[in-house]
Amino acid sequence: MVKLLGELRIEEFYKIIFESHSIEMDSTVLEIVERSFVFLKEFSKNKVIYGVNTGFGPMAQYKIKNSERIQLQYNLIRSHASGTGNIIPDMYVKAAMLARLNTLSLGNSGVHKYVIELMTMLINKNIIPLIHEHGGVGASGDLVQLAHLALVLIGEGEVFYKGERKATKDVFKDEGLEPIPIELREGLALLNGTSVMTGIGIVNTIYTRRLLDWMISCSAVINEIVKAYDDHLSYELNQSKKHKGQRKIAEAMREHLKDSSLTRKREDHLYENNNNNNSDNVLVFKDKVQEYYSLRCVPQILGPVLDTLNGVESVLIKEVNSANDNPIVNIEKQHVYHGGNFHGDYVSLEMDKLKIVVTKMSMLAERQLNYLLNPSLNNILPAFVNLGKIGLNFGMQGVQFTATSTTAENQMLSNPMYVHSIPNNNDNQDVVSMGTNAALITKRVIENAFEVVAIEMITIIQAIEYLKVQNKVSSKTKKMYNEIRQIIPIFTEDVVMYPYVNKVKDFIINNKN
Repeated sequence: MVKLLGELRIEEFYKIIFESHSIEMDSTVLEIVERSFVFLKEFSKNKVIYGVNTGFGPMAQYKIKNSERIQLQYNLIRSHASGTGNIIPDMYVKAAMLARLNTLSLGNSGVHKYVIELMTMLINKNIIPLIHEHGGVGASGDLVQLAHLALVLIGEGEVFYKGERKATKDVFKDEGLEPIPIELREGLALLNGTSVMTGIGIVNTIYTRRLLDWMISCSAVINEIVKAYDDHLSYELNQSKKHKGQRKIAEAMREHLKDSSLTRKREDHLYENNNNNNSDNVLVFKDKVQEYYSLRCVPQILGPVLDTLNGVESVLIKEVNSANDNPIVNIEKQHVYHGGNFHGDYVSLEMDKLKIVVTKMSMLAERQLNYLLNPSLNNILPAFVNLGKIGLNFGMQGVQFTATSTTAENQMLSNPMYVHSIPNNNDNQDVVSMGTNAALITKRVIENAFEVVAIEMITIIQAIEYLKVQNKVSSKTKKMYNEIRQIIPIFTEDVVMYPYVNKVKDFIINNKN
């Protein structure tokens, strides 16, 4: 059980979304929400408050009759539940629900506490609203996607429950749940906000960190099995650069390789007895003096990834703990402030940053894969790490095409959404964030990157088989080898590869390194 106090941390987010912990709202939070609701109800009498007694968006100039104020909220929810396209998977919707629950619990939205209570019950019972990918421009927040969430809260729409897609009213009846009673501005408070893009974004950061950990391991293993020199990972070299990310990546790779018997020390091979005393001849070293960049520059490549990821996570956690609707109720000042906290530019920009660094990871994985597959580069492995008969069998040739094309797709998808503002809503929303699109595209880029890394991992395991170094690699490499070997066989004959790629992909997505 995770008790929510109005300040949600990444650790709590992980427990609720990834480990299915139940949540309990602290009584002090419910008290604050109730005080906010009571204050706004009294304060809005004989005043013009956007979304309470006015129309919405460009129709805010229209005063709404007191007798029609409740209907206004229902009209807003129903009319904006207009999403299309693919259905967002349950995990990401649940993350959005948690993000919306948290921001509403801050007491800046003026909703009735039953909104908080019902959302808590839906999360705990794993009743997940049907929400489509298309519809949000990320300006007044995730209006369309959040309308589908609000639709469920009023007992309408559809949900996923116990593996089935069902009508909300039927599930509520079975579970003894009652829809929220709209009393003031619950419709607008539920729709106006960045919670879908933020919830998806936080899940994206968690998966990216997992992907990065696997990428660090793959990079370490490749350096290991080709017997690379260890000084490009050294403390001294990497401390000479001030970036924390680079230092952390090098440290992680050193830790991975600390008990390997394969990596070499430069002083043992190139710093002793290599003087060429014959001035008439040019000494050509048999071994490479330095590795290719995809092996040697990993701390400098993945360091910016780690630093960016940490920055993205920080911004998104701030967003999930922020009031991000409009207007904002301030109990302390006994006032209501109109503005634009629903605007999604913070999330949109961070998602664009994240997908760029994830794409760079997929590019690094693809280059490392190519290094293993090309004997002219590695000089120790057969073409395509083919453990069968050269010419008759194809080894890893086929899956390289998949890795290359998927990496190319990531490069295309890395174009920013942040600068793709298109005015709409009668030009009321004249500058928009496209944050929801940015978060969803980033989700796809991450999934693609897991595919590329899965193919690289299978190839690494094949290389270890060919080199017969199972008993010389580090303990961390041996652990990774054993885990993947339980999923895939030794490929000596050509087989249909896609089931194995998908199995390894599923394993690394769903397991920490």
